[in-house]
Amino acid sequence: MYLKNCDFFMKMNHILYQLVLNKTCQILTVTTSLLLIIQPTPIKAQTENVETQTPPTPTVSPEETIDFAQGESDYTLGSGDQIRLDIFQVEEYSGDYPVLVDGSISLPLVGNLNVDGLTLKEASNLVSQEYSTYLKRPIVTVGLVAPRPLKIGISGEVDNAGSYEVTLDAASPNFPTVTDMIEQAGGITTLADVRSVRVTRTVDGKEVSYNSDLWSLLTEGRLRQDISLRDGDTIFIPTVDELDTGELTRLSEASFGIQTDKPVKVAVVGEIYRPGSHTVQPEQLGGGNQNNGQQRASSPPTLSQAVQAAGGIKPLANVKEVEVRRRTWDGTEKVLAVDLWELIKAGDIGKDVILQDGDRIVIPKATALAVEDARINSTLESQITVNVVGEVVNPGAQTVDPNTPLNQAILAAGGFDNQRANKGKVELVRLNNDGTVDKRQIQVDLAQGIDEETNPILRNQDVVVVSRSGLTSAADGAGTVLSPVGGALGILRFIFGF
Repeated sequence: MYLKNCDFFMKMNHILYQLVLNKTCQILTVTTSLLLIIQPTPIKAQTENVETQTPPTPTVSPEETIDFAQGESDYTLGSGDQIRLDIFQVEEYSGDYPVLVDGSISLPLVGNLNVDGLTLKEASNLVSQEYSTYLKRPIVTVGLVAPRPLKIGISGEVDNAGSYEVTLDAASPNFPTVTDMIEQAGGITTLADVRSVRVTRTVDGKEVSYNSDLWSLLTEGRLRQDISLRDGDTIFIPTVDELDTGELTRLSEASFGIQTDKPVKVAVVGEIYRPGSHTVQPEQLGGGNQNNGQQRASSPPTLSQAVQAAGGIKPLANVKEVEVRRRTWDGTEKVLAVDLWELIKAGDIGKDVILQDGDRIVIPKATALAVEDARINSTLESQITVNVVGEVVNPGAQTVDPNTPLNQAILAAGGFDNQRANKGKVELVRLNNDGTVDKRQIQVDLAQGIDEETNPILRNQDVVVVSRSGLTSAADGAGTVLSPVGGALGILRFIFGF
């Protein structure tokens, strides 16, 4: 029975049928399988490497923002696309067709057909439906030959907001991502909230916003957060509520992050020796840092560099209440409070505030000391901490007893580095109760007893700076002035001009 059925079907496969087309009575001879006549099988639309994974339809209002978690939108047709139309065994009407300005394609017999906003599969079904008037069970495949340029808008905390046009490669039309567009727009600003980047897209005639967490992309490698964009998408980068200087350092190393190779123009006012407008250059890095496989040749301009460019702070400057006033993307002013003394104590250059073009730095003057504040001292503390930096054997924070003299603190740090240190004099930097800073030079004699001029008693949080000898400075060369000591000493040199 099975062999008889097979023989029957093979014979039937050679049966020819005729179809009269339109009014011309043109006769087409079409060879087809009886199986297709009885139970036609739909053919999937060709997409030529275009992503076709369909996301779930968001059930949100246009005002809501949702996470972009499950798949991405199919490519939708629009003006400027070039498509390939294949009608099975009807080569006369198969071919390449452009999508016209009004979003339609002009087809034989059918005429103009609007495909604007349709996916390739939807366009295939529509063309098949239209040709069903003239063809018996037409099998239509629509493929993308040449995609149109994408227009994408970007705004908010980005260096160059605006509208951008992206031309896709016809051979492999990979869509741009959020980070691609941010990078093309010059990178983010220092006030960008990369955890709440918003992508707005039209889905089924409604605007839906997707949230893109680029911080998790940067720290956890979550590639799904780098959304693949479509024509007409808009990207908005909001302003961060609280600025984290540590995160800024990480963002300056990202490919889409803060630009590090551009000088910034800032204003420095208040208790500074050269108030006014100053251009701060990025610091060149000798070895370079890795940035997604590329070498980062410079580090961005910082607050301590701006203070140095302005001649350093005056004796009455309150270093604990420095302000950096910065404009957001919409023109409002954001005030960043900076404690320069904490920066000096930590000695962490990574916590130095990265500057932005147009910043205004305010160095306030210390207010008069209250009587009770003036009486604050270290007599109630069981131990104090002093910082000994520079050319000593073990530079860093030293925990010593109250009323410890300067010489003893140097010895606690292992003593002078005999090969590099200037043993004749050191610098003592002290934070006063009113926020001002005293800087004095002291002639050192390690055999000297307690003496206010040559071996003063130290207070909590004092900083002792041991400089290099003249021969060591010459040997190190001007290009590596900060490299032997770095940290707190490097920042001290920027601020006080050591």
